[in-house]
Amino acid sequence: MLPWKIIQKLESNNSRLFKEDVIQSQLKDVDFQEGLSMCLDSLVTFGVKQVPESQEDGKGLKWSYFKDKASLLIERERTGHAARDEILELMSLATSEQWNSWYRRILIKDLRCGVSEKTVNNVAKRMDLKFRVPVFSCMLAHDGAKHPKKIHGPCLVEYKYDGVRVIAITSKGSATLYSRNGKILSNFPHIEEALSKPEFNGFVLDGEVMSDDFQSLMKQVHRKTNAKTDDAYLALFDILPLSEFNNGKSNLNSVQRKDFLDDMSKSFESCIKPVEYTVLDFDTKEGEKTFSEMNKNALAQGYEGLMIKPVNDIYECKRSHAWLKIKPFIEVTLTVTDIQEGSGKHEGKLGAFSVEGNDDGKFFSLSVGSGLTDDDREKFWKAKDSLIGQLIEIRADAVTQSEEGEHFSLRFPRFKTFRGFNVGEKI
Repeated sequence: MLPWKIIQKLESNNSRLFKEDVIQSQLKDVDFQEGLSMCLDSLVTFGVKQVPESQEDGKGLKWSYFKDKASLLIERERTGHAARDEILELMSLATSEQWNSWYRRILIKDLRCGVSEKTVNNVAKRMDLKFRVPVFSCMLAHDGAKHPKKIHGPCLVEYKYDGVRVIAITSKGSATLYSRNGKILSNFPHIEEALSKPEFNGFVLDGEVMSDDFQSLMKQVHRKTNAKTDDAYLALFDILPLSEFNNGKSNLNSVQRKDFLDDMSKSFESCIKPVEYTVLDFDTKEGEKTFSEMNKNALAQGYEGLMIKPVNDIYECKRSHAWLKIKPFIEVTLTVTDIQEGSGKHEGKLGAFSVEGNDDGKFFSLSVGSGLTDDDREKFWKAKDSLIGQLIEIRADAVTQSEEGEHFSLRFPRFKTFRGFNVGEKI
């Protein structure tokens, strides 16, 4: 079956199984494979923003000729007016059906038939073919609250911006912006232009596009309206050579990459800003204190939270425990007024503390039963009589107020530590 006929058939039915069956019946065709790769591989770009639809039939366009001409666009041997003329020539040769259903869709990087690289690769694997479409992948973080034991030692800590994740890839004299899923974002030309300098060529820069008008920013990203955020800038937090990105991991550790980014920032324009960071040691009281201060700043300044990155870890193109995201939290110090026994598996052990007191001008009254290990529950229950009246530090996601408005409580309160009890001290 001809490639454009395959695409038309894929458009005719939204069933995933139907699409997979159609692809399976045609995937051994080498020309079809090459076309799929050219379209679905995010790192293959043509340097053109508009490709017209055809209204007239040409004599027909062979795949080999299209592929040779497309390679000139990929390698940027044809740009500007020369690239436009190249595309118009190809369109004039193709039938309108060929062009609109196949060749044009390759050039605009959108098959428009509900088929992704994942779909194609699943079918290829099932068929035991060596063919695969390269899958775009960047480094993603885990939730630090679920992995507290991984937060230790010297780490790089930075504020987590509430913007749109963007990976800028600079190659062949121009910059292309991608979403975290590999979708090309062509609606921030001023950022692309600022990164299209020779000194940035051959690098991948990872960050967040930011704006004071978040709603307009999202509309601009998704092209839902003519919204434009004139103040949009790219807040960069990482960098690595394109060759290392393609290999899936960096050679330099977190601090070394930050140093490299800081050196490069001397050439940045105002719409490119490196993210500030702090290196601290979580195994020291000073490090814990600094982290607590940064957390308070995150709350006060409206950041999404904090990012924690061990200083010796590398950038890997996958979700990794090397990056941990921490939601901003509050900490209060209150007095233990009562001890509640647990139930079920915690019977005969501490269930929760009843606490109250004033903190930051607010009177709190609540129970705290989370954040305790089994050893804590057993140890504290044995010492329950000595705990009444002790000060306890509590961590929570937010402050809440009772319906009567008489006192305040906390959302998801968790035990942190006792004030006055040192590590190893008998209670």
